[in-house]
Amino acid sequence: MGVSRNATKDEIKAAYRKLALQYHPDRNKDPGAAEKFKEITEAYAVLSDDEKRAKYDRYGHAGIDENYTQEDLFRGVDFSEFFRDFGFGGFDEFFRSVFDLGGFGGRASRSRGDDLVGEIQVSLEDIANGRSVSVGVERLEYCSECGGSGAQPGSSRTICSVCGGSGQVRRERRMGGWVSVQIMPCTQCGGSGRYVDKPCRVCHGSGVVKRRKVIEVNVPPGVEDGSTLRIPGQGNVGPQGTPPGDLFLNVRLKPHPLFKLLDNGDVLFETEISMVRAALGTVIEVPTLYGTKEELRVPSGTQPDSILRLRGKGLPRVRGGRGDELVKVKVKIPERLSDRQRRLLEEFEQEEGKGFFGFRKH
Repeated sequence: MGVSRNATKDEIKAAYRKLALQYHPDRNKDPGAAEKFKEITEAYAVLSDDEKRAKYDRYGHAGIDENYTQEDLFRGVDFSEFFRDFGFGGFDEFFRSVFDLGGFGGRASRSRGDDLVGEIQVSLEDIANGRSVSVGVERLEYCSECGGSGAQPGSSRTICSVCGGSGQVRRERRMGGWVSVQIMPCTQCGGSGRYVDKPCRVCHGSGVVKRRKVIEVNVPPGVEDGSTLRIPGQGNVGPQGTPPGDLFLNVRLKPHPLFKLLDNGDVLFETEISMVRAALGTVIEVPTLYGTKEELRVPSGTQPDSILRLRGKGLPRVRGGRGDELVKVKVKIPERLSDRQRRLLEEFEQEEGKGFFGFRKH
Protein backbone atom coordinates (compact mmCIF):
# COMPACT_ATOMS: atom_id res chain seq x y z
CA MET A 1 0.00 0.00 0.00
CA GLY A 2 3.02 2.25 0.01
CA VAL A 3 2.86 3.13 3.71
CA SER A 4 5.71 2.92 6.21
CA ARG A 5 5.97 0.18 8.84
CA ASN A 6 4.99 2.73 11.51
CA ALA A 7 2.06 4.22 9.61
CA THR A 8 -0.94 5.29 11.68
CA LYS A 9 -4.45 3.96 11.06
CA ASP A 10 -5.44 7.28 9.50
CA GLU A 11 -2.49 7.07 7.08
CA ILE A 12 -3.41 3.48 6.18
CA LYS A 13 -7.04 4.47 5.64
CA ALA A 14 -6.08 7.36 3.38
CA ALA A 15 -3.71 5.17 1.36
CA TYR A 16 -6.40 2.50 0.88
CA ARG A 17 -9.04 5.01 -0.21
CA LYS A 18 -6.68 6.46 -2.82
CA LEU A 19 -5.50 3.10 -4.19
CA ALA A 20 -8.95 1.46 -4.13
CA LEU A 21 -10.43 4.29 -6.17
CA GLN A 22 -7.51 4.02 -8.58
CA TYR A 23 -7.63 0.25 -9.14
CA HIS A 24 -11.28 -0.78 -8.73
CA PRO A 25 -12.19 -2.69 -11.95
CA ASP A 26 -15.33 -0.59 -12.46
CA ARG A 27 -13.07 2.45 -12.84
CA ASN A 28 -9.86 0.91 -14.14
CA LYS A 29 -10.06 -1.42 -17.15
CA ASP A 30 -6.33 -2.08 -17.40
CA PRO A 31 -5.20 -5.73 -17.17
CA GLY A 32 -4.15 -6.51 -13.63
CA ALA A 33 -6.26 -3.79 -12.02
CA ALA A 34 -8.66 -6.33 -10.48
CA GLU A 35 -5.81 -8.31 -8.93
CA LYS A 36 -4.23 -5.12 -7.60
CA PHE A 37 -7.56 -4.11 -6.07
CA LYS A 38 -7.83 -7.49 -4.33
CA GLU A 39 -4.30 -7.20 -2.95
CA ILE A 40 -4.75 -3.72 -1.47
CA THR A 41 -8.14 -4.70 0.02
CA GLU A 42 -6.53 -7.67 1.76
CA ALA A 43 -3.67 -5.42 2.91
CA TYR A 44 -6.14 -2.93 4.39
CA ALA A 45 -7.99 -5.72 6.24
CA VAL A 46 -4.69 -6.78 7.81
CA LEU A 47 -3.14 -3.39 8.58
CA SER A 48 -6.33 -1.84 9.98
CA ASP A 49 -6.58 -4.52 12.67
CA ASP A 50 -4.01 -4.39 15.49
CA GLU A 51 -3.86 -8.17 16.06
CA LYS A 52 -3.56 -9.08 12.37
CA ARG A 53 -1.03 -6.32 11.81
CA ALA A 54 1.17 -7.57 14.67
CA LYS A 55 1.14 -11.12 13.25
CA TYR A 56 2.03 -9.83 9.77
CA ASP A 57 4.87 -7.62 11.10
CA ARG A 58 6.40 -10.57 12.90
CA TYR A 59 5.73 -13.52 10.60
CA GLY A 60 4.82 -12.08 7.20
CA HIS A 61 2.20 -13.95 5.09
CA ALA A 62 2.67 -17.06 7.25
CA GLY A 63 1.25 -15.23 10.27
CA ILE A 64 -1.92 -14.41 8.31
CA ASP A 65 -2.43 -17.54 6.21
CA GLU A 66 -1.97 -19.89 9.16
CA ASN A 67 -4.33 -18.01 11.51
CA TYR A 68 -7.20 -16.64 9.41
CA THR A 69 -9.66 -17.95 6.87
CA GLN A 70 -10.82 -15.56 4.18
CA GLU A 71 -13.98 -14.81 6.19
CA ASP A 72 -11.94 -14.27 9.38
CA LEU A 73 -9.66 -11.88 7.54
CA PHE A 74 -12.48 -9.44 6.77
CA ARG A 75 -14.59 -9.98 9.88
CA GLY A 76 -14.85 -6.74 11.87
CA VAL A 77 -13.31 -4.56 9.14
CA ASP A 78 -15.40 -1.44 8.54
CA PHE A 79 -15.74 -0.60 4.83
CA SER A 80 -18.85 1.58 5.28
CA GLU A 81 -17.06 4.90 4.91
CA PHE A 82 -15.74 3.85 1.50
CA PHE A 83 -19.15 2.97 -0.01
CA ARG A 84 -19.92 6.39 -1.41
CA ASP A 85 -16.38 6.72 -2.82
CA PHE A 86 -16.78 3.40 -4.63
CA GLY A 87 -20.26 4.21 -5.95
CA PHE A 88 -22.04 1.34 -4.16
CA GLY A 89 -25.40 1.55 -2.45
CA GLY A 90 -24.54 -0.43 0.66
CA PHE A 91 -22.45 -3.03 2.41
CA ASP A 92 -24.03 -6.09 0.72
CA GLU A 93 -23.27 -4.82 -2.76
CA PHE A 94 -19.75 -3.77 -1.87
CA PHE A 95 -18.83 -7.04 -0.18
CA ARG A 96 -20.34 -9.23 -2.92
CA SER A 97 -18.55 -7.30 -5.63
CA VAL A 98 -15.19 -7.74 -3.91
CA PHE A 99 -15.64 -11.48 -3.33
CA ASP A 100 -16.89 -11.97 -6.86
CA LEU A 101 -13.46 -10.93 -8.02
CA GLY A 102 -12.19 -14.31 -6.88
CA GLY A 103 -10.14 -14.21 -3.72
CA PHE A 104 -7.70 -11.76 -2.18
CA GLY A 105 -4.00 -11.31 -2.77
CA GLY A 106 -3.74 -14.73 -4.40
CA ARG A 107 -4.89 -16.59 -1.27
CA ALA A 108 -6.76 -19.18 -3.34
CA SER A 109 -4.10 -19.48 -6.00
CA ARG A 110 -0.77 -18.45 -4.57
CA SER A 111 1.85 -16.90 -6.84
CA ARG A 112 4.68 -17.95 -4.51
CA GLY A 113 5.53 -20.61 -1.98
CA ASP A 114 4.48 -20.55 1.66
CA ASP A 115 6.59 -18.68 4.19
CA LEU A 116 8.15 -20.64 7.05
CA VAL A 117 8.64 -19.55 10.66
CA GLY A 118 11.46 -20.86 12.84
CA GLU A 119 13.90 -19.88 15.56
CA ILE A 120 17.59 -19.00 15.66
CA GLN A 121 19.74 -19.20 18.79
CA VAL A 122 22.44 -16.53 18.99
CA SER A 123 25.13 -15.65 21.51
CA LEU A 124 26.13 -12.24 22.80
CA GLU A 125 29.30 -12.54 20.72
CA ASP A 126 27.16 -13.10 17.60
CA ILE A 127 25.20 -9.93 18.36
CA ALA A 128 28.34 -7.96 19.17
CA ASN A 129 30.33 -8.87 16.07
CA GLY A 130 27.75 -9.99 13.52
CA ARG A 131 28.31 -13.55 12.38
CA SER A 132 27.07 -16.26 10.06
CA VAL A 133 25.09 -18.92 11.95
CA SER A 134 24.11 -22.33 10.55
CA VAL A 135 20.40 -23.13 10.83
CA GLY A 136 18.69 -26.41 9.90
CA VAL A 137 15.38 -25.93 8.08
CA GLU A 138 12.83 -28.49 6.95
CA ARG A 139 11.10 -27.21 3.84
CA LEU A 140 9.27 -28.39 0.74
CA GLU A 141 11.39 -28.75 -2.39
CA TYR A 142 10.59 -30.02 -5.87
CA CYS A 143 10.72 -33.78 -6.20
CA SER A 144 13.86 -34.82 -8.07
CA GLU A 145 12.14 -37.92 -9.47
CA CYS A 146 9.39 -36.09 -11.38
CA GLY A 147 10.92 -32.61 -11.50
CA GLY A 148 7.99 -31.21 -9.56
CA SER A 149 5.28 -32.31 -11.99
CA GLY A 150 3.84 -34.93 -9.66
CA ALA A 151 3.54 -37.40 -12.55
CA GLN A 152 5.50 -40.61 -12.86
CA PRO A 153 8.18 -40.17 -15.55
CA GLY A 154 6.66 -41.18 -18.89
CA SER A 155 3.09 -40.26 -17.87
CA SER A 156 1.29 -36.94 -18.25
CA ARG A 157 -0.99 -34.52 -16.42
CA THR A 158 -4.52 -33.89 -17.65
CA ILE A 159 -6.90 -30.98 -17.05
CA CYS A 160 -8.84 -31.41 -13.81
CA SER A 161 -12.50 -32.22 -14.46
CA VAL A 162 -13.67 -30.64 -11.19
CA CYS A 163 -12.26 -27.12 -11.60
CA GLY A 164 -11.81 -27.16 -15.38
CA GLY A 165 -8.13 -26.33 -15.06
CA SER A 166 -8.56 -23.17 -12.99
CA GLY A 167 -7.29 -24.77 -9.78
CA GLN A 168 -10.14 -23.12 -7.85
CA VAL A 169 -13.67 -23.94 -6.77
CA ARG A 170 -16.29 -21.42 -5.74
CA ARG A 171 -18.42 -21.73 -2.62
CA GLU A 172 -21.33 -19.45 -1.79
CA ARG A 173 -22.65 -18.94 1.70
CA ARG A 174 -25.65 -16.83 2.67
CA MET A 175 -25.25 -14.82 5.86
CA GLY A 176 -28.23 -12.63 6.66
CA GLY A 177 -28.92 -10.24 3.84
CA TRP A 178 -25.71 -10.81 1.93
CA VAL A 179 -23.87 -13.62 0.18
CA SER A 180 -20.29 -14.60 0.98
CA VAL A 181 -18.44 -16.05 -1.99
CA GLN A 182 -15.31 -17.96 -1.06
CA ILE A 183 -12.72 -19.08 -3.60
CA MET A 184 -10.97 -22.26 -2.47
CA PRO A 185 -8.19 -24.39 -3.97
CA CYS A 186 -9.57 -27.41 -5.75
CA THR A 187 -9.12 -30.52 -3.59
CA GLN A 188 -9.08 -32.83 -6.62
CA CYS A 189 -5.96 -31.31 -8.19
CA GLY A 190 -4.56 -29.46 -5.18
CA GLY A 191 -5.02 -26.10 -6.89
CA SER A 192 -2.75 -26.92 -9.83
CA GLY A 193 -5.57 -27.27 -12.40
CA ARG A 194 -4.07 -30.54 -13.63
CA TYR A 195 -4.78 -34.10 -12.60
CA VAL A 196 -2.10 -36.78 -12.46
CA ASP A 197 -3.08 -40.14 -13.96
CA LYS A 198 -0.01 -41.96 -12.66
CA PRO A 199 1.32 -40.24 -9.53
CA CYS A 200 5.07 -40.13 -8.96
CA ARG A 201 6.16 -43.02 -6.74
CA VAL A 202 8.43 -40.71 -4.70
CA CYS A 203 6.21 -37.70 -3.97
CA HIS A 204 2.88 -39.53 -4.56
CA GLY A 205 1.70 -36.90 -7.01
CA SER A 206 2.33 -33.80 -4.92
CA GLY A 207 5.42 -32.74 -6.88
CA VAL A 208 7.21 -31.78 -3.68
CA VAL A 209 9.09 -33.55 -0.90
CA LYS A 210 10.19 -32.37 2.52
CA ARG A 211 13.93 -32.08 2.94
CA ARG A 212 16.18 -30.75 5.66
CA LYS A 213 18.64 -28.12 4.53
CA VAL A 214 21.32 -26.28 6.48
CA ILE A 215 21.54 -22.62 5.52
CA GLU A 216 23.90 -19.89 6.63
CA VAL A 217 22.12 -16.93 8.20
CA ASN A 218 23.90 -13.61 8.61
CA VAL A 219 23.22 -12.24 12.08
CA PRO A 220 23.56 -8.44 11.84
CA PRO A 221 25.47 -6.68 14.64
CA GLY A 222 23.13 -5.35 17.31
CA VAL A 223 20.14 -7.56 16.46
CA GLU A 224 17.78 -7.65 19.45
CA ASP A 225 16.54 -10.65 21.39
CA GLY A 226 12.93 -11.33 20.32
CA SER A 227 13.27 -9.66 16.92
CA THR A 228 12.66 -11.48 13.62
CA LEU A 229 15.07 -12.04 10.74
CA ARG A 230 13.68 -12.45 7.21
CA ILE A 231 15.63 -14.67 4.83
CA PRO A 232 14.16 -14.25 1.32
CA GLY A 233 13.60 -17.33 -0.83
CA GLN A 234 14.26 -19.93 1.89
CA GLY A 235 10.64 -20.94 2.48
CA ASN A 236 8.66 -23.67 0.73
CA VAL A 237 8.70 -23.88 -3.05
CA GLY A 238 5.61 -22.59 -4.79
CA PRO A 239 3.72 -23.74 -7.88
CA GLN A 240 6.12 -24.50 -10.69
CA GLY A 241 7.54 -21.38 -12.23
CA THR A 242 6.90 -19.25 -9.15
CA PRO A 243 9.40 -18.15 -6.49
CA PRO A 244 9.65 -19.83 -3.08
CA GLY A 245 8.39 -18.20 0.09
CA ASP A 246 10.55 -16.58 2.75
CA LEU A 247 11.93 -17.86 6.04
CA PHE A 248 11.25 -15.85 9.21
CA LEU A 249 13.49 -16.64 12.19
CA ASN A 250 12.70 -15.46 15.71
CA VAL A 251 15.91 -14.43 17.47
CA ARG A 252 16.51 -16.08 20.85
CA LEU A 253 19.51 -15.16 23.01
CA LYS A 254 21.49 -18.04 24.51
CA PRO A 255 22.53 -17.76 28.18
CA HIS A 256 26.14 -16.61 28.57
CA PRO A 257 28.57 -17.96 31.20
CA LEU A 258 30.24 -14.58 31.81
CA PHE A 259 28.04 -11.71 30.66
CA LYS A 260 24.50 -10.58 31.37
CA LEU A 261 22.57 -8.39 28.93
CA LEU A 262 21.32 -5.07 30.31
CA ASP A 263 19.33 -2.24 28.70
CA ASN A 264 20.47 -0.05 25.80
CA GLY A 265 23.30 -2.33 24.69
CA ASP A 266 25.07 -2.47 28.07
CA VAL A 267 26.38 -5.79 29.39
CA LEU A 268 27.39 -6.78 32.92
CA PHE A 269 30.49 -8.72 33.96
CA GLU A 270 31.24 -9.68 37.57
CA THR A 271 34.75 -10.12 38.96
CA GLU A 272 36.24 -10.72 42.40
CA ILE A 273 39.25 -9.13 44.10
CA SER A 274 40.70 -9.37 47.58
CA MET A 275 39.84 -6.86 50.28
CA VAL A 276 43.46 -5.70 50.29
CA ARG A 277 43.43 -4.89 46.56
CA ALA A 278 40.08 -3.19 46.97
CA ALA A 279 41.50 -1.04 49.76
CA LEU A 280 44.82 -0.22 48.08
CA GLY A 281 43.58 -0.03 44.50
CA THR A 282 44.80 -2.15 41.61
CA VAL A 283 44.64 -2.81 37.88
CA ILE A 284 42.81 -5.92 36.63
CA GLU A 285 42.19 -7.52 33.24
CA VAL A 286 38.60 -8.22 32.18
CA PRO A 287 37.36 -10.09 29.09
CA THR A 288 35.15 -8.42 26.45
CA LEU A 289 32.65 -9.69 23.87
CA TYR A 290 35.14 -8.79 21.14
CA GLY A 291 37.74 -11.46 22.00
CA THR A 292 40.11 -9.09 23.80
CA LYS A 293 41.04 -8.35 27.39
CA GLU A 294 41.02 -4.80 28.66
CA GLU A 295 42.89 -3.31 31.61
CA LEU A 296 40.63 -1.68 34.17
CA ARG A 297 41.82 0.48 37.06
CA VAL A 298 40.17 -0.26 40.39
CA PRO A 299 40.47 2.87 42.57
CA SER A 300 41.67 2.57 46.15
CA GLY A 301 38.84 2.28 48.62
CA THR A 302 36.54 0.48 46.18
CA GLN A 303 33.51 -0.86 48.05
CA PRO A 304 31.87 -4.27 47.53
CA ASP A 305 29.48 -4.40 44.53
CA SER A 306 30.85 -1.16 43.07
CA ILE A 307 30.23 -0.74 39.33
CA LEU A 308 33.09 0.28 37.05
CA ARG A 309 32.63 1.02 33.34
CA LEU A 310 34.44 0.13 30.10
CA ARG A 311 33.15 2.61 27.53
CA GLY A 312 32.04 1.23 24.16
CA LYS A 313 32.63 -2.44 24.99
CA GLY A 314 28.96 -3.39 25.05
CA LEU A 315 26.66 -4.28 22.14
CA PRO A 316 25.99 -2.16 19.03
CA ARG A 317 22.96 0.05 19.58
CA VAL A 318 20.05 0.27 17.14
CA ARG A 319 20.52 4.02 16.73
CA GLY A 320 24.28 3.90 16.42
CA GLY A 321 27.22 3.59 18.75
CA ARG A 322 27.84 0.90 21.32
CA GLY A 323 26.78 0.25 24.86
CA ASP A 324 29.24 -0.14 27.73
CA GLU A 325 30.58 -3.09 29.66
CA LEU A 326 29.76 -2.66 33.33
CA VAL A 327 32.10 -4.45 35.73
CA LYS A 328 30.68 -5.32 39.13
CA VAL A 329 33.47 -5.73 41.71
CA LYS A 330 32.91 -8.36 44.37
CA VAL A 331 35.26 -8.13 47.39
CA LYS A 332 36.41 -11.45 48.82
CA ILE A 333 36.77 -11.67 52.60
CA PRO A 334 39.22 -14.41 53.73
CA GLU A 335 37.57 -17.21 55.70
CA ARG A 336 40.76 -18.28 57.48
CA LEU A 337 43.64 -16.15 58.73
CA SER A 338 47.17 -17.02 59.84
CA ASP A 339 48.34 -15.73 63.21
CA ARG A 340 50.41 -13.04 61.52
CA GLN A 341 47.50 -11.94 59.29
CA ARG A 342 45.28 -11.72 62.35
CA ARG A 343 47.82 -9.56 64.23
CA LEU A 344 48.21 -7.25 61.25
CA LEU A 345 44.46 -6.81 60.93
CA GLU A 346 44.13 -6.15 64.64
CA GLU A 347 46.83 -3.48 64.38
CA PHE A 348 44.96 -2.01 61.42
CA GLU A 349 41.75 -2.04 63.42
CA GLN A 350 43.42 -0.23 66.30
CA GLU A 351 44.81 2.31 63.88
CA GLU A 352 41.36 2.90 62.47
CA GLY A 353 39.83 3.04 65.93
CA LYS A 354 36.90 0.82 64.93
CA GLY A 355 36.19 -2.66 63.65
CA PHE A 356 35.42 -3.77 60.10
CA PHE A 357 31.70 -3.77 60.80
CA GLY A 358 31.62 -0.20 62.08
CA PHE A 359 31.50 -0.94 65.83
CA ARG A 360 33.99 0.99 67.96
CA LYS A 361 35.97 -1.05 70.46
CA HIS A 362 35.42 -0.36 74.16
